[in-house]
Amino acid sequence: MPYTDLPPDHPAARPAAFPEEPADFDVFWTETLRTARAAGGLPEIRPVADSPLTTLDTYDVRFAGWAGQPVAAWLVVPSEAEEPLPTVITYIGYGGGRGQALDHLLYASAGYAHLVVDSRGQGHDTPDPHPDGAPHWVHGYMTRGVESPSAHYYRRLITDCVRAVDAARALRHVDPDRIVVQGASQGGGLALAVAGLVGDGIAGALPDVPFLCHIRRGAETATEGPYTELVDHLRHRAPYAAEQVFATLGHFDGVHFARRATAPALFSAGLMDPVCPPSTVLAAFSAYAGEKDIREWPFGDHAGGGGATAVEHLRWLGARGLAPGRQP
Repeated sequence: MPYTDLPPDHPAARPAAFPEEPADFDVFWTETLRTARAAGGLPEIRPVADSPLTTLDTYDVRFAGWAGQPVAAWLVVPSEAEEPLPTVITYIGYGGGRGQALDHLLYASAGYAHLVVDSRGQGHDTPDPHPDGAPHWVHGYMTRGVESPSAHYYRRLITDCVRAVDAARALRHVDPDRIVVQGASQGGGLALAVAGLVGDGIAGALPDVPFLCHIRRGAETATEGPYTELVDHLRHRAPYAAEQVFATLGHFDGVHFARRATAPALFSAGLMDPVCPPSTVLAAFSAYAGEKDIREWPFGDHAGGGGATAVEHLRWLGARGLAPGRQP
């Protein structure tokens, strides 16, 4: 995708207006999280007995998410490390799950405890058994329960992600004062949502090419990916429902979470991204209330900076005193 969303001199092309915030945004999320926490319990953790790794230990973790429903996660930690450790919690991109523990070795290899959270209904280990009965016309998750914020899929998934932070605090491997949330695409949007909902309850956020930011603009400009599900829905099934659809989705928009986030954050954006157009990412970055920085990749697509992103993460964490063995 060439510079069809933002030209090279993009600062002048940023959206002039943020999406309208739902009047009940704070009440909606306060009550949602209160109810979820009331239904939850302590996480369960067991070693992965047949792991072939010799320098890292892996654990299967199950914790209570939305409505107390079990959510799967992997915990990967350096063997024989002194605990508790600075911890990275990773949320997964659209359509994926936690996969195999062997898929997630970077942060633990750098000395961190690493909690990798499955995505309900997208991964294979966490079902989405919510019997809301809401129509679901288009493949994917963007329109699942779009008739009401209370029934929408992302209410459940974002709740799971906040509860992952609660669960991490109960694990002996984790330093509760040095938890960082991270993810790319959908995972980046989820990290941003958690940053907004837990405030200074985390030490940092790493949202890469985040999805679910300025959702309406995403639907208007993305040429690939999940935003096109909304276009299909509004074109074929609900041509008169645009205002209602975007009012529902406003409860899950990263721009609104960004306004409430106070932890330091490092964003990234690919300026040729056809899935999460850079103007949507920059809208969330501009709104972010905490200390922030961004890595913009001029020729990056939805992969952003690719492998260079991991290097930027580790450097940023080290500079903030969040590297293993250092204290902030």
